[in-house]
Amino acid sequence: MERVVAKDNMFYALHRVESNKGAAGIDGMTIESLRPFLKDHWPEIREQLLNGTYRPKPVRRVEIPKPDGGIRLLGIPTVLDRLIQQALLQVLNDIFEPTFTPFSFGFRPNKRAHSAVKTARDYIKEGYRWVVDMDLEKFFDKVNHDILMSRVARRVQDKRVLLLIRRYLQAGVMVNGCCITTEEGTPQGGPLSPLLANIMLNELDWELWRRGHKFVRYADDCNIYVKSSRAGKRVMASVKRLVEERLKLKVNTQKSAVDRPWRRKFLGFSFTSGKEPKITVAPKTKRRFKDKIRELTSRSKSQPMSKRIEKINTYTIGWVGYYRLADTKTVFQAFDEWLRRRLRMCYLKQWKKPKTKKRKLVALGIPPEWASLISGSRKGYWRLSKTPQLNKALGLAFWREQGLRSLAERYNELRSTT
Repeated sequence: MERVVAKDNMFYALHRVESNKGAAGIDGMTIESLRPFLKDHWPEIREQLLNGTYRPKPVRRVEIPKPDGGIRLLGIPTVLDRLIQQALLQVLNDIFEPTFTPFSFGFRPNKRAHSAVKTARDYIKEGYRWVVDMDLEKFFDKVNHDILMSRVARRVQDKRVLLLIRRYLQAGVMVNGCCITTEEGTPQGGPLSPLLANIMLNELDWELWRRGHKFVRYADDCNIYVKSSRAGKRVMASVKRLVEERLKLKVNTQKSAVDRPWRRKFLGFSFTSGKEPKITVAPKTKRRFKDKIRELTSRSKSQPMSKRIEKINTYTIGWVGYYRLADTKTVFQAFDEWLRRRLRMCYLKQWKKPKTKKRKLVALGIPPEWASLISGSRKGYWRLSKTPQLNKALGLAFWREQGLRSLAERYNELRSTT
């Protein structure tokens, strides 16, 4: 605990919490209020941590819709508790990081999702062309506290630290003004939660390693690569027993499967089926992208085009930043064309009246007779948005002038620098 509250460790934790920003917890304290609060109260809090009397506040419940349906429950700690968790994390990382296998990629220093996907591709290339795709049901909500704490206690002897971690696990959740106690689970939303998840699943990793399996794990997403369907079913049964009997977790049988890797999704990606497999964007990911763009280009939401394009750029730049790992450039080109068509449809809706459509198209350089064909048409906005007249008037050069960022161009820039 002395290492946790050391000045250098706390200042670095404060910097990390401030840079991560985030919402307030149940006490309403914002990130901006944290430093002034610490100037007045840190000596008292430090003393409570050192003598083992500090008690965390309950987390604030936030429900996040999952892309494939259902709800992910997040627990937002107070900013003070986030600071203390971050300081704990920095010390515990040094203790536990050397104990993890190289094939656990989630929330670890110098590890990332892209590395996990590349490792999976290499397994497929080596001939492991079946995957045991295992999904743990509500993992963060179902972690057994006693089993988790026993794993932590193997490496941590300071009883004050162990007591503080258990208090964080049992701090409770504030829902509609009522505090609900938490008997199991590690709430997603705090800095400490990902490390505790890795500690809990480390036994699974080492068992897979001992058996000689080709596997990758990112948090609770675990893929094991084998050479046949029969081997996959055997592995699925044995690993399911290990997870449910020894770790007291539950495998989601509806989302888990033994299948070809190119029919499954891993961290938003999938793979081609050739002898030299390529990384591609998973079909479900493409559908989610289109759903988000449909929301941003909804004709029922009236807003200036400049504001609409600004929101689209914010989303697509981040999206391409992650999915640049895909080897299939045509996906990004197709999205560019589809996105521009959606925006052309928005302009048609804005112009409404036939005479306005004609005037706007002529002003954009379209011959009057061409503009008349559009303005007098009874076809729907989506159908008209693909006509040669609209393509010419609202083409690539026009959207560049409006500030719309191209996904394909951004993809090429990122690929050339990596």
